[in-house]
Amino acid sequence: MKNAIFAVDLDDFDRKILAILRQDGRITFTDLAQQVGLSKTPCQQRVRRLVKKGVITGFAAIVDPAKVGLDHVAFAEVKLSDTREAALKQFNAAVRAIPEVEECHMIASSFDYLLKVRTVDIRRYRIVLGEKISSLPHVASTSTFVAMETISEATR
Repeated sequence: MKNAIFAVDLDDFDRKILAILRQDGRITFTDLAQQVGLSKTPCQQRVRRLVKKGVITGFAAIVDPAKVGLDHVAFAEVKLSDTREAALKQFNAAVRAIPEVEECHMIASSFDYLLKVRTVDIRRYRIVLGEKISSLPHVASTSTFVAMETISEATR
């Protein structure tokens, strides 16, 4: 991490804080401080610094997608007709506006982007693909892979 151009200098306490918060974002500062081995005030100051530096970008509830009817996951490969910087920026801005797209990654491959799309079912995915994803700026073609079962999924 120290080799990254914009990396924030983190010590062992910071790393412990981040690991614990990733597992339980609702932990009290008292419990966090105890687990990390600091007193409460320095622990709070470190968390505030991590937020201010942009290392911690927010706190959110993690929702079980199946319990809210969004357990259909598809991955869409997207190939663009134009990959110049202006076209990439247009695509990036437009794809962020599609709520069903959970993740979007630029890929070094025979296609340009990989999208993780979460919908109610395959019928809704077909609509999202046909009306939203395929009409994004510079989309030349798409290919879809449907997840049959999620074995492991990272939380944000």
